[in-house]
Amino acid sequence: MALLRAGVRAVGLSRNLAVFSQTRVMSTGELGSGVGKGGGGGGSIRESGGSFGKREAAKEEEYFRKLQAQQLKSLRKQHDEEIDFHEAAIRRHKDAISRHKKKMHQIEDEEDEILGDSDSDKDRKK
Repeated sequence: MALLRAGVRAVGLSRNLAVFSQTRVMSTGELGSGVGKGGGGGGSIRESGGSFGKREAAKEEEYFRKLQAQQLKSLRKQHDEEIDFHEAAIRRHKDAISRHKKKMHQIEDEEDEILGDSDSDKDRKK
């Protein structure tokens, strides 16, 4: 299968940073075999075909594989950072809830002392 063209397609946005993935349309023929034979019109070396055209096509494929691997690594790193951020926010919120509940219990205890309510009075109010 030969490379006809390489397009860039956005696959996701993370914190306003676009991450791209390579999309290649394939056809029959051998990579780098010249114009009209699946090698495309990618320059004079690719047009002439032969071993240089095949080598150039292989380099191009390697470049896009490395680029896609870099982009996937970057995307994974961004998602890991977002997960860490949200987990930290959850911990902060749980701590805040715990503090507020503790304060509510303290207020209830102070209110009981001031009003002189006994446990039986509390049961009646509920």
